[in-house]
Amino acid sequence: MTDKNKYKSPYVDVPDDWQFLGSSGPGPFITRAIFKTPAGELVSWTSRYHRKHHFNLEINKGSTWLAPGAVGWWIGVLFAIGSVCFALGSLPSYTSFVGVFYDNLTYFTGSIFFTTAGFLQFLETASAPQEIGGIKSKLHFMFFQPTRIDWWSAGIQSLGTIFFNISTFAAIISIMSASQAELFVWSPDLYGSICFLVSSYLVYIEVSHKFLSLQLQSLSWWIVFLNLVGSVAFGVSAAGAFIILPSNQPFNPFLMNMGTFIGAVCFFAAAILLLPERTINLNKVNNL
Repeated sequence: MTDKNKYKSPYVDVPDDWQFLGSSGPGPFITRAIFKTPAGELVSWTSRYHRKHHFNLEINKGSTWLAPGAVGWWIGVLFAIGSVCFALGSLPSYTSFVGVFYDNLTYFTGSIFFTTAGFLQFLETASAPQEIGGIKSKLHFMFFQPTRIDWWSAGIQSLGTIFFNISTFAAIISIMSASQAELFVWSPDLYGSICFLVSSYLVYIEVSHKFLSLQLQSLSWWIVFLNLVGSVAFGVSAAGAFIILPSNQPFNPFLMNMGTFIGAVCFFAAAILLLPERTINLNKVNNL
């Protein structure tokens, strides 16, 4: 990339004869840029569109609601299934019906779906082409690009899902002291909630291109906004789940269950909206 086209986003290259007109983004991150081609055409680049609309991870595009050959479709479906598991597990009536063990097993099952979807999302981010235009490149399972806001978001979210794996698996073990439950159940739950909150805010400002925005006409904005609300609700749930020693009882079961349920519903809605986002023309949504 020549100096005239350099726009503080080193992971994407453009043709040397393209003119760089400007860029924007929150803090040190560049999430939007505009170029002019030799033919006079204006090209708008956004980091979310670039990440979500490449073909490195697609066998076939499929349709909006059924596309098993596209990783983007699986990300939405797996997050949705995991959200349903967490919503079910937070219902007292479900716990009474299946018992505590199977309720905790439902949470653990949901966390596995979250982790799988999070890994695919990280893979989607890592495998985004290094050039504008969707040129295919090799798949990457590990990469280090801290100048990218989506690198931070995908990595932190994946870490959060692992914390939820630990927390929900530990909850299945019935023989555990109060201090052990606080260490292996509540603490990872808190860390996972913090990771989800940080990750959700990063993708929110990636779509917003600034620290706070209201874009009611943007499908992508609604997706990241719902994820942010869901992450806040999970944080409230973690606060309610604080284990009071030595009783081994949660601080506020109502907050714990309500926060989990609201968060899971928000995550489910956002996951479902990922499916149409995959097949619409986001250039119109993210138009400069």
